[in-house]
Amino acid sequence: MFQEIPQTRPNTPLLDSIDNPSQLRELTSGELPQLASQLREYLLYSVGKSGGHFGAGLGVVELTVALHYVYNTPKDLLLWDVGHQAYPHKILTGRREQLPTIRSKDGLSPFPKRKESEFDTFGVGHSSTSISAALGMAIAAEKQHSGKKVVAIIGDGAMTAGQAFEALNHAGHAETDMLVILNDNDMAISENVGGLNKYFSKILSSKTYTSMREGSRKVLSTIPYAWEFASKTEEHLKGLFTPGMLFEELGFNYIGPVDGHDVESLAHSLKNIRELKGPQFLHVVTKKGKGFAPAEKEQIKYHALSPMKDPAAEKINPAPAPKKMNTFSNVFGKWVCDKAALDSKLLAITPAMREGSDLIKFSEKFPDRYFDVAIAEQHAVTLAAGMACEGSKPVVAIYSTFLQRAYDQLVHDVAVQNLDVTFAVDRAGVVGADGPTHAGAYDISFMRCVPNMVIAVPSDENECRLLLNTAYEFNGPAAVRYPRGSANGTKVTCLNDTAEIGKGRIIQQGEGIAILCFGPLLHLAKEALDQLTVESNLHLTLVDMRFVKPIDQDLIRELEKSHQRIITIEDNAIMGGAGSAVLEFIASQSLSFQTTIMGIPDAYIDHASQSEQWAEMGIDCAGIKQKILSLIV
Repeated sequence: MFQEIPQTRPNTPLLDSIDNPSQLRELTSGELPQLASQLREYLLYSVGKSGGHFGAGLGVVELTVALHYVYNTPKDLLLWDVGHQAYPHKILTGRREQLPTIRSKDGLSPFPKRKESEFDTFGVGHSSTSISAALGMAIAAEKQHSGKKVVAIIGDGAMTAGQAFEALNHAGHAETDMLVILNDNDMAISENVGGLNKYFSKILSSKTYTSMREGSRKVLSTIPYAWEFASKTEEHLKGLFTPGMLFEELGFNYIGPVDGHDVESLAHSLKNIRELKGPQFLHVVTKKGKGFAPAEKEQIKYHALSPMKDPAAEKINPAPAPKKMNTFSNVFGKWVCDKAALDSKLLAITPAMREGSDLIKFSEKFPDRYFDVAIAEQHAVTLAAGMACEGSKPVVAIYSTFLQRAYDQLVHDVAVQNLDVTFAVDRAGVVGADGPTHAGAYDISFMRCVPNMVIAVPSDENECRLLLNTAYEFNGPAAVRYPRGSANGTKVTCLNDTAEIGKGRIIQQGEGIAILCFGPLLHLAKEALDQLTVESNLHLTLVDMRFVKPIDQDLIRELEKSHQRIITIEDNAIMGGAGSAVLEFIASQSLSFQTTIMGIPDAYIDHASQSEQWAEMGIDCAGIKQKILSLIV
C-alpha cells in the first residue's frame, strides 16, 4: 500500500522490459503480481508529475495486466469505457515513457484515441459507448471470419446510462461472441446513485451461492433427471443470491462477481471465458484508487490530480502564490444556493456532475431539492420537463458536451412544449487538456435553431450571475453557457438584478470597425483594442452582446450608421454559431456591413491548455490584433 506519490522515478525493471503486450504474454502467471505492483507505482509517479485522471486507473491495474496477458492484442480488441480508466493500458502498449506528457499540447491524449495507437481500438471521452461499439466490432469480425475477440470494459458509473442497456439488449438478441466486463467500483466521479447501484451494492452471498451450486452439481450430476430439474430451479434461485439475473435475462452468460485485484485469478478466469461462445458478462469488483491509501480513503478528491510541483525547484525559485479567483462554476454554485433560498420552487438537477458543476453546497443545503440522476443526460432533461409541467422551476446543470447527448429531449420535451427550464451549460467552448471529446464547441449552433430558446453568453462573473437571474426569471426554456476555469476577477454586484432579454451593451465607443463579442473572450478583445489604441491610434467599438438568441437587432442597426465592418468573436463553432446569427440578420435587412467571423474552425482542436487552444485558433489577444490589422491594411 503506497502512502505517498513517488517524487523520483521508481525502479520498475519488469515493467521497463515491456514495450509491447506480446512481451507481457511471455511472463509466467506468477510474475503478474510483481508487474501489477510496478505498474501501479509507475502510474503514481507519472500522473503525479503530469496531473490527470488518477483513481480509476489505479483501480484497473490488475484487470489491465490480465487482459493483455490473455488476449492477443492488438488483434483482439479491448474497448475502455469510460476512457479515463485507460492510463495503465497506455503504459503497457508502448507509451510508458510518454505518459508524463499526457493532457499537454502534442502529448498523449487523456483518453483512448485511434490515431494515437493501434491498441486504442475506439475513441472515447463520453461514457457508456463501449458495448455498442464492441458489438459492432464483434458482428463485423464474425462476418469477416477474422477470429478476433472483442472485450468492452465498462465502469466508473457508465453502466447507468441508457445507451449501455440499449446495447446489452441488442447484444443478447444478436448472440454474437463478445465479453462485457463491468468494472464495479461503486463510483463515478462522485458516488454512484440510483436503483442499479443499489442492486449491485446489495450484500452478496457469493460464497453461499457458489458452494450451493458446486455442491449440488457433485451430488445431483449422477442423477440425470434430478440434475435437469435442479438446473432449471437454479435459474430462478440465482437472482436471490447474485446480481446476475438481470444480465442473464438479457441473454448474457453472467460470471461473477470476482475479485478485480487478484491478477492471477483474473487471468485464469479470462482464459476460460475467452473460449466461450455467445455474449459473456464478467462482473469484476474493484476499488477506485486501489493501492494508494489517500485515494482509497478520498475517492472523489483523487479522481484526478493537478501536476505536482518540484520541491527542489521550489526551494531555488519559489513561485508566488497565484491569486485565487472564482471559476464560472463557482459563480453558478453560489447563485443557485442564493436563488433556492428565495424561491422554494427551484429544483437542481445534474447528470453525475455534482463536483464539476459546483453543486456540493446546494446538495448539502437543499438535499430534498437536489437530484443527481447519474450518467443519464436524456433522463435529466425530460425529468426537468416533467417538473416544469407541475409548476416547479428546474435548473439543469450540465456540461455543454453532455447536453449534446440530450438534444432530442431539449427539443422535443422542453422547447416544443415551451416549458420553464433553465439550463446552466458549463464547460462551453474549448476546455483545454480534456481535448475535443469534452469541448463545448457546438451548443450555440445546436440550440440557436430551436424555437422558444433563449441563449445567454456571459462575459465575466458579474454578467454570469446577472444572466442566470435573467434566464431563471424568463418563463420558458433558457440557457446560460459559460466556460471552464477561472474568470477574470470581476466583482459580483448584481445579486438579484436581471437584464433585458436580447439586449447587448457597448463597452467602448469607436468608429469604423465594431467588435461584437459573445461570451468571456471579451476581455481578450478589450486587451487587443487597448493595445491598438496605444500602438496604432485606432479607436474601435467593442460590444458585449450578452445574448445569441434573441440577438440585439436594434444595436446592429444603430452600428451601421458609423461603422463599415463588424467582427464577431465567439468560443463556439463558426458554422451556425453567433457570428452566423449576425450574418443572417444583416442579410435579411440588406445592411451594408462587411463581416468577419472569428471562432472555432471546422476542425477538432487537440488537447492543450485553453490559452494554447485560443492561440491556435487565432482568438487570443495576439490573434485578434492581427486579424484587425489585416483588415485595415
